[in-house]
Amino acid sequence: MSKLIYFMGMSLDGFVAGENDSLDWSAPDEEVSAFINELHRPIGTYLYGRKNYETMTVWETPEVIPGLSPASMDFAQIWQTANKVVYSRSLETVSTPNTRLEREFEPQVVNELKAQLPHDISVAGPHLAAQAIRAGLVDEIHLLVVPFILGGGKPVLPRDIRIKLELLDERRLGNGWVYFRYRIHD
Repeated sequence: MSKLIYFMGMSLDGFVAGENDSLDWSAPDEEVSAFINELHRPIGTYLYGRKNYETMTVWETPEVIPGLSPASMDFAQIWQTANKVVYSRSLETVSTPNTRLEREFEPQVVNELKAQLPHDISVAGPHLAAQAIRAGLVDEIHLLVVPFILGGGKPVLPRDIRIKLELLDERRLGNGWVYFRYRIHD
């Protein structure tokens, strides 16, 4: 059975984006990018909401990004080969290969994916992840803490749940970034 992993970068005060949705504070350097690639390499399917998917589609055509590093080019290849499921009521169609559009997040369908797929699955974005966490589908939470305080914005985790976590791994990276890997305790 594959694992459903919620992997997200966050500010030191627990936000994935500031009040204006800007992510300019969270651009990884080459070391952090290479580390992220190693974490994403075993992921075979990404679950996205509309906004996250639209942000990530740039990886389908990385050549349009000026000054792209080797680690970023590697990530583009990882992303392109993975399957994607986009949950959206407003999106008419998807623009990338290996991608399917679903209108509703259905926990039973995701549970069936976990049972059938030979590779791990990643859920991206705090809103979609909150639905998966509340449904008891998320097996691990991977947080990449950026040494930056936003003071407000979109919280990385839902505010209205209590879950015991077991720390599986931690690592200090360049520029003060810190990675934490937790398993959700039953």
